Amino acid sequence: MAQWLRFTHQGNVGFGQLQGDQIAVHAGDLFANPKATGEFLKVAEVTIEIPCVPSKFIALVDNFHALVTKLEHTVPDEPLYFLKASNSYLAAGQTIQVPISYAGKVIYEGELGIVIGTKCHGVSVADAAQFIFGYTCVNDVTAVEILNRNPGYAQWSRSKSFDTFGVFGPTITTDVDPMGLSIKTILNDQERQNYPMSDIVFTPAQLVSLISQDMTLLPGDVIACGTSVGVGSMKPGSQVSIVIDGVGRLDNRFE
Repeated sequence: MAQWLRFTHQGNVGFGQLQGDQIAVHAGDLFANPKATGEFLKVAEVTIEIPCVPSKFIALVDNFHALVTKLEHTVPDEPLYFLKASNSYLAAGQTIQVPISYAGKVIYEGELGIVIGTKCHGVSVADAAQFIFGYTCVNDVTAVEILNRNPGYAQWSRSKSFDTFGVFGPTITTDVDPMGLSIKTILNDQERQNYPMSDIVFTPAQLVSLISQDMTLLPGDVIACGTSVGVGSMKPGSQVSIVIDGVGRLDNRFE
């Protein structure tokens, strides 16, 4: 298992492996045999950035049985997904901001994120794992009152693509069995979500395979697996954390 992150140090963006309170700096391409430089930096000396820069951020809807049951929806027979815009990307430790054009509820959604490592199109479920680089923590923030307020059109992209609403990181963890994981969301020191990946409708391998039939997936692309029960609103001043033991902890404030 390795944990990779991107950082800014003295005005320069770099990447490396997290090793305790240090970063083993690497050079080259994160997704194409990066090489250790021999340099180490203290985590406290850098600013953590998003761990990769996706060409697209794909997020799932109705992908956990418990939530589908609660909402009285039909279990989908194919992945239901939308895209979050690149302006929404936000790193660990940065502030999720209330949109100036929206005064309604803003909700957290703790999720596991798949990070693609190799370009793929039309891959099989059996082969899909080899195209997954690793996994990260995701908070799919949503301006929920916008989503369905127009009866003629569900505004998925708008409600989920405000600046700072696509939160992920701080690391990408490799060599993880995703089906043994649990996703927790902690709001102001209170656990609000705690659900197992074993309850998922479409597994990470199935998601990569099926979505790759629709569009080419590129290194660094993120697929958020969807959320389960326990979603709720955040008030300004809140601290929200997505915790996935074996993957990482994503901490942010909402202001």
